[in-house]
Amino acid sequence: MIREPNFELLFPTPVMFSEISREFTKEELAYINSHGKEGMTNRNVGNVTSNNNYILEEPEMVALKEVVTKALNEYIKRVYKPKYPAEAYITQSWLNYTAKGEFHHKHEHPNSFISGVLYIHTDSTKDKITFHRSGYKQLQLATDTFDIYNSDSWWFNVKTGGLVLFPSSLTHHVEDVVADETRISLAFNSFIKGTLGDNRSLTEFKNA
Repeated sequence: MIREPNFELLFPTPVMFSEISREFTKEELAYINSHGKEGMTNRNVGNVTSNNNYILEEPEMVALKEVVTKALNEYIKRVYKPKYPAEAYITQSWLNYTAKGEFHHKHEHPNSFISGVLYIHTDSTKDKITFHRSGYKQLQLATDTFDIYNSDSWWFNVKTGGLVLFPSSLTHHVEDVVADETRISLAFNSFIKGTLGDNRSLTEFKNA
C-alpha cells in the first residue's frame, strides 16, 4: 500500500483566457463585416480569411489594438516574468470567417512568439477552439476517462468578446462549425521588443 500520491504539473503550456470589458462599437463591427464581403477575402483550407492581414493597424481598429497589446504584455508579465524590459508588439492580424459546415485546419503560427484570437461573433454554446499536444508519444494506453494528463487534445468553448492567448508553437484547430451564423474571429501574431536572454550567459539579443 502507498499513501495517496500527489501530482504536480511540470512545464505546463499556459493558455490565457480573458475578454474585453465592453461591447464592440458599431464602427468596429461595420469595418469587420465589410472585410467579409466578396472580393475582400482569401480562401483558406476550410474557411476564408481577410485579404488585409494587418487589420489592427487600421484607424478603425486602434482601440482594439490597444486592448490586444495590453493583454499580450499581461501574458508575458505573468508567465515569463522578464528580468529586463521586454514588450510585445503585434506583427500580423487578420479576420477569419467560418460559416456553418466550415472549419479551421490544424496549424501553428511560425515567426511569432505569442498568438491569439479575439472573438467577434460566436455561438457560445457551440463554438470552440481545440488545442493539441505535440511531440512523440512513446506509449499509448487506452482510456475512457480523459483529463489534462492523458489527453492528446483539449477543447474550450469560446464566446463573443472573448480573448485567447497561447504560445505560437501550440497546435490548434476549429472543428466544423455547427451554428447557423458565421463565426467571426480576429487572429494575430506578435513578437518582442527589448532584451532577450542575458549578457553573462551569452544569450543576449537586443531587439529595439
